[in-house]
Amino acid sequence: MSRSPIEHPRAEHHEEARHVLALGGSLAGALNLLVQQFNVLQTRAQLLLTVATLALTITGFSGPRIAAAGAFQRYAMAGGLTFVLASMLLIIGGSLRIRWVTQFRAPEGEDASTLLAQILCYRDRKTRLFFVELCLLLTGLAAYIAAVVGYFLFGVIS
Repeated sequence: MSRSPIEHPRAEHHEEARHVLALGGSLAGALNLLVQQFNVLQTRAQLLLTVATLALTITGFSGPRIAAAGAFQRYAMAGGLTFVLASMLLIIGGSLRIRWVTQFRAPEGEDASTLLAQILCYRDRKTRLFFVELCLLLTGLAAYIAAVVGYFLFGVIS
């Protein structure tokens, strides 16, 4: 069985690991706190995926008419869909990718806080990835809305 790549925590991860260990009262309690944090990231990533899916579904109905209204609407719609799709791909391959907490291993001879620091480093990396996914989705939705507004203001076809 191949081992998971080792996270390389920074000093602040080690400090937070000691704090989480104190809050949890034991390694099991600390892991439970971290599992809850991963659940928050998972739930939010699923929400982003739902919003992105809605955007693509709505575009299937109204997209062709909006895109036919003019070049701005067409390019804004295409750009928006590209960003929404990029967000979806990153969500599926990133935030929703599973790495179980039990797959983490502290190096031989290290204590529980070293293990927790690795998991915290992974959590922070997933959190940064979630932010990128959110920015891509918001950019795509903004372009999509720009296309719709352009359609209403300038390109209504009778």
